[in-house]
Amino acid sequence: MASERSLPARRRMAYPSPMGIRGVIAASEAHTAAAGVRLLQRGGNAVDAIVAAKLAATVTELPLTSLGGGGACIWGDARDGYEVLDFFGAAPGLGLTTLPILDFAPITVDFGETTQVFHIGKGAAAVPGELVGLLALHRRAGRLPLREVVAPAVAWARDGFRVSPQIAMIAGLIAPIVSHSPTVRRLFLPAERLPRAGDRLANPELGDFLQALGNGSPDAQVATYRAALLEHFGPEHGGLISAEDVAAYAPVTRAPLRIPFGPHTVLTNPPPSAGGGLIGAGLRVADELGLGREEFLSRAHQLAIAEILATVSEVRGAGYDHRLHADPEAIRQLVAGGRLPHWASHARALCSENSLGATTHVSVIDAEGMAAAMTTSNGEGCGHALPGLGIHLNNFLGEDDINPAGFHRLAAGSRMSTMMAPTIVLAGDRPRLALGSGGSNRIRSAILQTLLNVLAYGRPLDEAVNASRQHIEGRQLWFESPGLAAGAVEALQAHWPGATRFDSASMFFGGVNCVASIDGQLAGAGDQRRGGIVLFADDRGTAGPPV
Repeated sequence: MASERSLPARRRMAYPSPMGIRGVIAASEAHTAAAGVRLLQRGGNAVDAIVAAKLAATVTELPLTSLGGGGACIWGDARDGYEVLDFFGAAPGLGLTTLPILDFAPITVDFGETTQVFHIGKGAAAVPGELVGLLALHRRAGRLPLREVVAPAVAWARDGFRVSPQIAMIAGLIAPIVSHSPTVRRLFLPAERLPRAGDRLANPELGDFLQALGNGSPDAQVATYRAALLEHFGPEHGGLISAEDVAAYAPVTRAPLRIPFGPHTVLTNPPPSAGGGLIGAGLRVADELGLGREEFLSRAHQLAIAEILATVSEVRGAGYDHRLHADPEAIRQLVAGGRLPHWASHARALCSENSLGATTHVSVIDAEGMAAAMTTSNGEGCGHALPGLGIHLNNFLGEDDINPAGFHRLAAGSRMSTMMAPTIVLAGDRPRLALGSGGSNRIRSAILQTLLNVLAYGRPLDEAVNASRQHIEGRQLWFESPGLAAGAVEALQAHWPGATRFDSASMFFGGVNCVASIDGQLAGAGDQRRGGIVLFADDRGTAGPPV
């Protein structure tokens, strides 16, 4: 088993690409996708592309991801195998003997149909992992120099980029957060108003930081970043991040969860992350039910999906979150085959819902057969940025979803759990699919249903990604109705009294971005719920999005 360890650098040589196609990328924002394509066209591999895409996203998808956030990536190929890099946030406070007075306060976000309370402030920031995680992944498996990988992000940060409708909408939703302090107002409200679709935003401080990262010593820039964390988010400033925290933090390489499903093997995020094991439990139940014989989107199909999602919710309510840290081997046994363990039955619990789910996902497969899927998040952001660096820090310590035992209860130094579940599906030992999703608790449901749509029902990729979805948490069902066959809506409402019906596709149900390699042909599908886009890299170049 490839477990938590340091590994040697992978190959960096190039191979000729068949048919002039160098790779495919699916993302939730045009600049993000274009950054990855640029690296593929310059001879980079899937890891170069996904790191470049995520660096660009820290500029152009700033409400969703940041170098002050965290995430996870699964990547690999048939020759060298597959691994997960965990660079999610860690609980701060190492070396502190008493809890300081925290800058930690509730703030209400209005989603229109509902409101939700988040906690922000410097005391909501976990030890971030995204910067060191992206650097570690590039060192481990990238091919091109770091200066080329950072170049798209540098250009958009310095010169500005056009804000997409989705990013403008999300910034508007979290207006109380993006206007909370002068340091974040500079990033989001340079004209003293919320950004609108088509506006140009720039972040020259972040551009300068990234430029120095690529041209000089990355270690020196990381040291500058860590010093800023301590100077502005330490205990004397209302935060919890200590010198011991930043010294101890490192990305962790893990063996992926391996879930057999028919002729395929599904590889996904292992404990202490929550999403992968829950997806595995759902696949297990679907396998036991023989899912796939029903007409797609029919009454029988929708009721079967609801039964599977209800079981997944029961599993989470049966002490699952505790086992992520205390007994991770039990999670691997849960998804490996055989009967569901006794603790995975007969227990439902209502869990809090994050209506936004401020995460974003990128998937890549290159022409050489390397796949990578990466999900990152900044939470909603804590409302404070690092002065001089243009980096908005996370509020992971202020989200109910990932603090099930209560705020500030996790032991200092512990890696926090997350529903993020970047996933690769193998046919034999070669990647067939690479996918993942944003969407908070709905991540597990979005990925599970997309997998079943492709693997059990054989649906085309775009239909599999954009078909109507459900989500169940405790005793509550949410579902989208477009495209459902006659009688399906009524059946769901009869079996789940009080179900919430969406008459159009909603970002509530996640944002799956998926790429595929089928019989040597590359394909992709972006989730229209969250602005999904697919770009192919070829030998002729690409125009990319407007800048």
